Amino acid sequence: MYKSMMIDEFEQLEKRNELAIVDVREVDEYVSGHIKGAKNMPLSMLQETATSLEKTKPYYIICHSGGRSQMASEYFASLGYDVTNVMGGMSAWRGDVVDGM
Repeated sequence: MYKSMMIDEFEQLEKRNELAIVDVREVDEYVSGHIKGAKNMPLSMLQETATSLEKTKPYYIICHSGGRSQMASEYFASLGYDVTNVMGGMSAWRGDVVDGM
């Protein structure tokens, strides 16, 4: 089971805390702009990369608008991770973004 959070709530939480953010968009989308510190783990490669995360901390899963992050959240939760799907995604994000890897 995973949790969900609207982008507004996530933005407020992110301002006050250092969060473990996983961006599941494809590499070209991530490179064009992402939240500083977000780890890129494209949904298309999740089966190969998911186990590289620590199971002891919570993760916030984000994509462009929320569809891929929902699928990724379901997958991570099935592996026993504590995850929250960020609904609205980068298309609704109003904070700063960084380019590149």
